[in-house]
Amino acid sequence: MSEKPTIAISHLGCEKNRIDSEHILGLLAEAGYPVDSNEQAADYVIVNTCSFIEAAREESVRTLLELAEADKKILITGCLAQHFQEELLEEIPEAKAVVGTGDYGKIVDVIERVETGERVKEITEKPTYIADETVPRYRTITEAVAYLRVAEGCDYGCAFCIIPHLRGKQRSRSIESIVNEAHTLAEQGVQEIVLISQITTNYGLDLYGEPKLAELLRALGEVDVPWIRMHYAYPTGLTPKVIKAIQEMPNVIPYLDLPLQHSHPDILRAMNRPWQGRVNDGIINRLKEKLPEAVLRTTFIVGFPGETEEHFQHLCDFVERHEFDLMGAFTFSPEEETPAYHLPNQVSQEVMEQRRDRLMSLQQPIAARKNQACVGETVNVLVEQGKPNTGEFIGRSKRFAPDVDGLVYLQGKASLGSMVKTKITHADIYDLYGTIVD
Repeated sequence: MSEKPTIAISHLGCEKNRIDSEHILGLLAEAGYPVDSNEQAADYVIVNTCSFIEAAREESVRTLLELAEADKKILITGCLAQHFQEELLEEIPEAKAVVGTGDYGKIVDVIERVETGERVKEITEKPTYIADETVPRYRTITEAVAYLRVAEGCDYGCAFCIIPHLRGKQRSRSIESIVNEAHTLAEQGVQEIVLISQITTNYGLDLYGEPKLAELLRALGEVDVPWIRMHYAYPTGLTPKVIKAIQEMPNVIPYLDLPLQHSHPDILRAMNRPWQGRVNDGIINRLKEKLPEAVLRTTFIVGFPGETEEHFQHLCDFVERHEFDLMGAFTFSPEEETPAYHLPNQVSQEVMEQRRDRLMSLQQPIAARKNQACVGETVNVLVEQGKPNTGEFIGRSKRFAPDVDGLVYLQGKASLGSMVKTKITHADIYDLYGTIVD
C-alpha cells in the first residue's frame, strides 16, 4: 500500500471555524494521514477560510495565492469555499478541491478522491451538518481553554450579515451530546469551556421547540470545569429562567457578550433587528439589577447605511449611559449578498472611521474605570503563558474572555494551565496587573 500524503492546515477566521479545523485534523489523524504543521513540507495544504467581511476575504485570498505561488496542492474549506466555489476553482488552478461549511466531515473521502486525480467540489447548498462529540477533534489552542459549539447557523436575517447564507439555518446539538463533550474536555484538564454559536440564547429552539439555554447551563453545572463562559447572548433571550441558572450554577461565569450592534430604533429597524430597539435600555438595567456582578461586553456597528449624526449621537449617549465593561466598535462592511449592500445613503469610509474612533474614545475612560475598580481585589486567574524561571506570567480573570478582551500580567510562582489566586495591584485601560498569592 502506498504511503499516505502528509497534510498541513492553515486556519483563518473565527473560533467556530477553528472547531471545524480541529475536527478536520481529528478525522485525518484517525484515518492515518500524517499531519504536519509545516506547510512547506506537506503534500497538501487545507486552507480553512473566512468570508465574513471584505478584510477577512482578502486575508483568505492572500493566503491562497501565496500557497499557489509556492506550487502547493491546496484544498479550500470553510466560508470562502461555500461563498465563491466556482470562482475559486476557476481562478486558482492549484485548488484540488473546494469543501463547504457543512461538508468538512467528508474530508477523508475528499482527499481520497483528489488522490485519484479528481478535482472535487463538495458543497451542500444549504448546510445542515454539525459535528457532535463522536467526531474526532484535535485541539490546537492552549490546553486550559476549549471552545464548545452548542449550535451552528442562524435563523435571523440581519440586513448586514452573511452568516445564514454561508452556514445555513440554526441547528442545535442535544444537551446530552454537549455535556458528554464537556466531560471529555474536563478529563483533558480544561479549566475553561467557552460555549459558542451564532446566538447562544436561541440554543435548542430548533431541536426542542423552545430555547433550552437554562437547562443546558444547569446540566453543565455538573461538569467538573471551574469556568463555563457563554458567547453571544441576545438580551431578549436572557429570560428570568436563564438569569436564575447563571446565578445558581457556580461554574457559569456571569459574563454576558451582548451583540447589540446599535441603539437607535431607526437603525435597528434598518438592520432588520426591530425587536431589539424596544428593549435596549430596560433590559440592560434589568440585567444589572439581577446580576450586579456581571461583566457586560458588547459590540456596535457604526456607519450603517442611513446613519445620521443624530443616530450616532444616540449611540454615544447610550454607551455613556450604560458604561459597558468591555466594548468593540466596527465600521459597516457592505456584503454583496446582504440587503444592506443595496440600501441608499451609504456612509463614507472616512466618516465611519471617525465615528468608530469617537465611540472608542468615549469607551476608554469607562473601561479604565472598570479595570481600576478591580485594584485591591483578590481574584482567580487562569495562567496561560509565562516563564516559570523568571516568575512572570500572563493569564485572564473571569472578566476577560480569550482572544477578545484584556489580560492579567502576573508575578509569582505558578504552572501553566493552572488557576491561581492573584491580588490585583494596578490596572490600565485594557489590562490588569497582579501578584500571585501563595
